[in-house]
Amino acid sequence: RARAVADLAARFAEEAADGRVRWIDLSPQQARLVESPLDIREMLAEQRQAAPRAWIFTSATLGEDDDLAWFSAAAGLEDATKLRVGSPFDYPNHARAWIPARFPKPSEAEHPAAVGSLAARLASALDGRTFVLTTTLRVLPQIAEALRTEAEWQGRALEVLVQGTQPRRALLQRFGDGRGSVLVGSQSFWEGIDIPGDALQCVIIDKLPFPPPNDPLVEARVRQLRAEGRDPFEQYFVAEAAVALKQGAGRLIRTESDRGLLVVCDPRMRQMGYGKRLRSALPPMGWIGSEEEALDWLQTLAADH
Repeated sequence: RARAVADLAARFAEEAADGRVRWIDLSPQQARLVESPLDIREMLAEQRQAAPRAWIFTSATLGEDDDLAWFSAAAGLEDATKLRVGSPFDYPNHARAWIPARFPKPSEAEHPAAVGSLAARLASALDGRTFVLTTTLRVLPQIAEALRTEAEWQGRALEVLVQGTQPRRALLQRFGDGRGSVLVGSQSFWEGIDIPGDALQCVIIDKLPFPPPNDPLVEARVRQLRAEGRDPFEQYFVAEAAVALKQGAGRLIRTESDRGLLVVCDPRMRQMGYGKRLRSALPPMGWIGSEEEALDWLQTLAADH
């Protein structure tokens, strides 16, 4: 067994084939040797040639442009027929979006506490019914603590549910059982979560979900794009953030009658040039410009509850 492990390690130390990347994933319990392709173009081409038939790919998040390039380019489907179908939801009348203008930047130390305090103020207007979605696990306890502190200062009895304290299913069940709860979660709560109706009426995203630049797969994709003379930031980082933002925002409106508020606590989405592209990737919600307007909208939702 030791010899087999040594042979595997020796082979793994060799340079990966073109279009693939290798890395070692270390944890306190184990070390994993990982190899991944940079895209699925070749694999999907082989599948299509081996089984000539109609292939249909559908999703709410295949891309934010008419060409659906986020998916079609990586899958080698540039020649495919593409169709973007509008949503049946009445976003302009049923949903509002807000980017706080005066807010700490995500790089500033006070940003997590500011997100938690704002979440408490907004959730208080709804008596809970709020998701706080974060891009990293690291800030979960900071946001949760600030949320509790602000709620206590306001004299509000909000139950703060935090990812990692219980299994995901248990947290979602407690959140959906009634009012008075705020759920703070990271990546596993950004997609595949369906809470229709007025049980969830406010989604707060702490910052723009750019891919982590030190991830081995991200680093390899950046090198590949640069070698091809392409702009990694515009063609990879912004594209990935746009799709992830759509996934997170998608937790808010789940049926034709749902209503709610989306908040993105990242001033870059308002200030930077790429912010326009990210804003346009979201559903056509009505935009509001201040916390006062946000609270007015939430109080309207609460009154209709």
